[in-house]
Amino acid sequence: MNSTRPHLMIAGCGYVGRRLAKLLSQRFDVTALVRTASSASELSTEGIRSMVLDLDRVRMNTSIPERLDQEAIIYLVPPPSFGESDLRLDRFLQLASVPPKCFVYMSTTGVYGDNGGALVDESAPVNPRTDRARRRVTAEEMTRVWCTERRVRRVVLRAPGIYGPGRLPVERLRRGDAIVREEEAGISNRIHVDDLVSACIAAVMNPEARGVYNVTDGNSISSSTFLRTLAELAGIHAPPQVSMVEAQLTFSMDRLSFLNESRRVSNERMLKHLGVTLKYPDYVEGIRASLKE
Repeated sequence: MNSTRPHLMIAGCGYVGRRLAKLLSQRFDVTALVRTASSASELSTEGIRSMVLDLDRVRMNTSIPERLDQEAIIYLVPPPSFGESDLRLDRFLQLASVPPKCFVYMSTTGVYGDNGGALVDESAPVNPRTDRARRRVTAEEMTRVWCTERRVRRVVLRAPGIYGPGRLPVERLRRGDAIVREEEAGISNRIHVDDLVSACIAAVMNPEARGVYNVTDGNSISSSTFLRTLAELAGIHAPPQVSMVEAQLTFSMDRLSFLNESRRVSNERMLKHLGVTLKYPDYVEGIRASLKE
């Protein structure tokens, strides 16, 4: 490890983590924790030091790379796909013996549940309707207790749908998959991956940052509007539209879990307190840039 710069750990270095690690490596000695050896090998080719840690199979002698000058831990590992508690996070926190200055946890705006298209900010009560969201609520509480006991500055970033280069459903549109009629589709939110990365960096670098922040681009639109825009910019035929009733009969349960919730998520605290300047406040420009990269 490079001892001349403070250490920073990224737990879960996938789509968001890789872009984040490249930028943070300019200021910190970064170590990424990944689940598989193949992921570690890919990161190595990009100049990112990593360690393999499968949080579903933690052994008695397992340890994580820590230093006394631990600037931050950024936790991006998704919860398991079952249960109402995040056992992966629980195991990780048991392994983390050196408290960092800051702990950043990536959560989801799904913790708010369905608000009927109403505006929600960080003061809104959580009301998770799916097991996936309930796992996030328990994880947020887990980090609150852990950080409070160790006097660690804690930042929770509640993110909506993440899009960016390589993370757009272009193939689905080319197949001609249907979308819900725009007049029936609920309101959803999203964030470009580069802006999400900026929020993560701000959470670490801003010593006043603490508590919960909604991380969105401020465009509360339906997923159908987003997909129709994507099709147009990608030069694909507009997707066929079906009623919500038909969607309930033909769409997957995972897709329906998002469509059955509607909310407008405020990003005012992110902009004014966290100090994030959005690169893509306009989702149209965000899509256009993502298709080019």
